[in-house]
Amino acid sequence: MNTVYLVCVVVLTAAAVLTLARVTMGPTMLDRSVALDVLISIVICGLAVEAAWNQHLFTLPTLLVLALLGFTGSVSVARYIRGFDDIEDEEDGA
Repeated sequence: MNTVYLVCVVVLTAAAVLTLARVTMGPTMLDRSVALDVLISIVICGLAVEAAWNQHLFTLPTLLVLALLGFTGSVSVARYIRGFDDIEDEEDGA
């Protein structure tokens, strides 16, 4: 079980680092928004791994709140950005 836990932690850490790189480099605001949504999903997976490792359900409400926050944030940004986040428009305006 230690090996499975270690592999999960390493994979989630690598995914989080790559996602943070996408947040900082993403050419558009929509790319950054999607990367932040993925980062929230990675945090949810990390908390789920921790809950499975310690065999408790205390983090379940936190998982639900983070899932709702990620969904609400993604929908809000998608509705706000619709039509405003074209790379061509950014290049023309610069």
